[in-house]
Amino acid sequence: MAITDITTNLEAIAAMAETRVTEHERFRSFLQGKDAGSVDEMVSRLNETVSAQVDCTQCGNCCRSFMINVSKEEAGALADHFKLTGDAFKENYLEESLQGNLIMKSIPCSFLSGNVCTVYPLRFSGCREFPHLDRPGFTGRLFGTLQYYATCPIIFNVVEQLKTATGFNND
Repeated sequence: MAITDITTNLEAIAAMAETRVTEHERFRSFLQGKDAGSVDEMVSRLNETVSAQVDCTQCGNCCRSFMINVSKEEAGALADHFKLTGDAFKENYLEESLQGNLIMKSIPCSFLSGNVCTVYPLRFSGCREFPHLDRPGFTGRLFGTLQYYATCPIIFNVVEQLKTATGFNND
């Protein structure tokens, strides 16, 4: 099933997001009254349909906008890929938080070229799993998901289609 009204224009998405903050608060409350499992199933189906119609290489906005967490194993794999020591890779690309977590040193991501990841087969799990719409517990994560609504065409379109699918009325 193709959804025919997919919006991918980042400027239009950002502009619409600014006008829908209050609507999203009502939508979050509305979804709390729905069966969480049913919502997860709807989100999963919508995510599959929308993701198939959105070419992330035409956007790359997530790579330009988000803080990326990196596991020690992922850092080691990329260090090996670039034939660097772990310390040299960390010095060039990573920072360590006060809690000892590794994060990318720069936004946009150092491995983004145009809109394409130059280390795609070795990309970090946070990148691979984004936008996390296939995970259970969507209603409990909606607040966090909506933080990316203005920057990710997949999230934007899934949320808008979910409003329709659930019968949400913003009036």
